[in-house]
Amino acid sequence: MDIVQFLLNNLFTVPVALFIFALVLLKSSVIFVPQNRAFMIERFGKYRATKEAGLNFLVPFIDKVAADRSLKEQAVDVPQQGAITKDNISLHVDGVLYFRVLDPYKATYGVDDYVFAVTQLSQTTMRSELGKMELDKTFEERDALNTNIVTSINEAAGPWGIQVLRYEIKDIIPPQSVMEAMEAQMKAERVKRAQILESEGDRQAAINRAEGEKQAIVLAAEADKAEKILHAEGEARAIIAVADAQAEALKTVGEQANTEEGQKAIQLDLATKAIEAKQAIAKESSMVILPDNATDASSLVAQATAIINQINKSA
Repeated sequence: MDIVQFLLNNLFTVPVALFIFALVLLKSSVIFVPQNRAFMIERFGKYRATKEAGLNFLVPFIDKVAADRSLKEQAVDVPQQGAITKDNISLHVDGVLYFRVLDPYKATYGVDDYVFAVTQLSQTTMRSELGKMELDKTFEERDALNTNIVTSINEAAGPWGIQVLRYEIKDIIPPQSVMEAMEAQMKAERVKRAQILESEGDRQAAINRAEGEKQAIVLAAEADKAEKILHAEGEARAIIAVADAQAEALKTVGEQANTEEGQKAIQLDLATKAIEAKQAIAKESSMVILPDNATDASSLVAQATAIINQINKSA
């Protein structure tokens, strides 16, 4: 009766225990790996496999997750540190390192703490690269400095399964005395540039004035030349016009002289001019000798007519 009673009392306890054991077994054999993460699986303390995102199965109580590695890009702040440049200037430099895990196996078993290791490596590499450059170059060639640091870190971090994407220097702080000297130098450079710009402006202004005066002289000469040419052309045209008018007048006089009325008019004109000429001679001299018949107007006209007839015959 005792055995029967025991079985009746534990009839429902055994299935419950088996159900609980099955749940625990299922939970131990199934794992869900998040996106962009990798689980390192060990069996009896030895690396077994790398489980990536999704549903994965394990051997219960034998396999275990030894490490959880993120495959996302990570940003690590590089603490401020001292460095000495090629020209023996002490600097304090800090930065930010961006990297990601390419091989979770190497990141887990190739180095104890890959974040600490890559941070220390970036600091030593940065000191080494700064030691190859002068102070002025560290400010002017910051991009090249960042590129050189990334290249050097990637060469050394290959066995760790780490890829450094970029390195950014945040601050480069030189000593106060150097900063004051740099400020004085920059001020002198600004004054120098201002003086050079001012002298260039004066020079350009003088050149512009000279060019303007030159152009003004050239334009004035061209205007004077054009004026003289126009004046000469005007005088030539006036002379031609006067000559044409005189020729036309002489032609008209010649045509009229061949007529009887013309002959009378010429005789009258000659007599008038002869009288005027003798009057002018009388005014210039106190003594005038005249022929006997010089005061006779008809005699003067006759003399003039004879001259005209002689000219007509010779023509």
